Amino acid sequence: MRRATISPRPLARPLSVLIGCVSFFASSCSANDAQLADDYIPRLETMLMDNIASFWLDKAIDQTYGGYLIDFNAQGVPGSGASKMIVTQARTVWLFSQMVRSGFGGETHLAAAEHGYRFLRDKMWDEEHGGFYWQVDRTGDQKSQPLKHLYGQAFGLYALSEYYLAGHDPNALALATKLFDVLERKAHDKRHGGYVEFFQRDWSIPPDTAIGTLGVPASMKLMNTHLHLLEALTTYYEASQSTLALERLGELILVESNTMVIKPIGAATDKYDLDWTRRLDSGYAVVSYGHDIENVWLLMKACEVAGLSNSILSGFYQYAYDNSYRYGYDATHGGFYDAGPLGQPANNLNKTWWVQAEALVSALYMYRLTGSTRYRSVFETTYDFVDKHLADWEHGEWHSRVAADGSGPSGAKGQDWKCGYHNGRAMIECIGVLRALKAKAEQAAPQRRP
Repeated sequence: MRRATISPRPLARPLSVLIGCVSFFASSCSANDAQLADDYIPRLETMLMDNIASFWLDKAIDQTYGGYLIDFNAQGVPGSGASKMIVTQARTVWLFSQMVRSGFGGETHLAAAEHGYRFLRDKMWDEEHGGFYWQVDRTGDQKSQPLKHLYGQAFGLYALSEYYLAGHDPNALALATKLFDVLERKAHDKRHGGYVEFFQRDWSIPPDTAIGTLGVPASMKLMNTHLHLLEALTTYYEASQSTLALERLGELILVESNTMVIKPIGAATDKYDLDWTRRLDSGYAVVSYGHDIENVWLLMKACEVAGLSNSILSGFYQYAYDNSYRYGYDATHGGFYDAGPLGQPANNLNKTWWVQAEALVSALYMYRLTGSTRYRSVFETTYDFVDKHLADWEHGEWHSRVAADGSGPSGAKGQDWKCGYHNGRAMIECIGVLRALKAKAEQAAPQRRP
């Protein structure tokens, strides 16, 4: 390759010609963005309305006991619905609320959100000690798992805040504020920052031998839990405008963009001691590509809501995304693998529904931030993979997982950890980004003279 040299001669072409070249390049990019939006927005809207939201609106409402039924097999056939767990109950409140706030839903979706909100308020909220129980039976009367785990509390706060923003019910915001205050008093780590993982029902510290719902003792902190606290605090601050919530949101932005990231690699692992000492023993040196790329776009959104420029973290976003891309992206078929050892290629080659959902959003957020066509290509190939292999167009919803090449769909359509949250949110977010890109493209397009 010949090395470029700098000519001492003045520019041979007039400045107006150069400006014309720049304008042509910008117009080409804008035209491509408009075409991308035109190609994918209708597909995303169909996926949201006809495949995801309709599945849960038609099947999930428990008309007998309140709340939602989340137990569906691979063909969408309901099971016993014997228990209700805070994470998926709250996520479904969030989904129906976000459908309303984003303009894709109406009174029916708001009523579905209110239905779930009442179950959270009346059956899953602990009136004596505050906070949400982890799990109750279908009726909500039996508190089968009363632990106060911060992962579950995060989704309770997320759901209450989103429901308030959708329906403007002041009681929902009051309950969200009550929960935030409990977390501040009982769970926020005043010494090291962040939050303690879980507690007994009365918010007392569990014994050292106790293992929480996510398989770790209370003396550990998880990247996964703090990731969802970040999104919950983002929406709670949006709803409440609380200065303390903004302070905690800033703290979580720092934790998720710095404390939990291995700087030379750009990856985050999941397990930490209370003082943020990284735990890489006992098989913990594993990278979840889905969580790392989800972290990228959730941080971008958190910064936007907090009034911070994403330019501050643009370098972090790129090297954090690039690590997952390097080791976890399937350039042949599209989509991201599940996980792999730290600093090495993926060894869990399954493609799980939620990882692909987060891949779609993060790719578009990165494309909007950088303009790099690599991210646009990731979005296109991953969505095409999802449309062809993960989405079940016969029975509705997405399969839980498929093999790397898209074969062998397996897993339930609904269970304690799977509802319409990841993929429903992904469709709404992607449509929003594409609409913004198209609007910008149309504004930048040269106006024809009459």
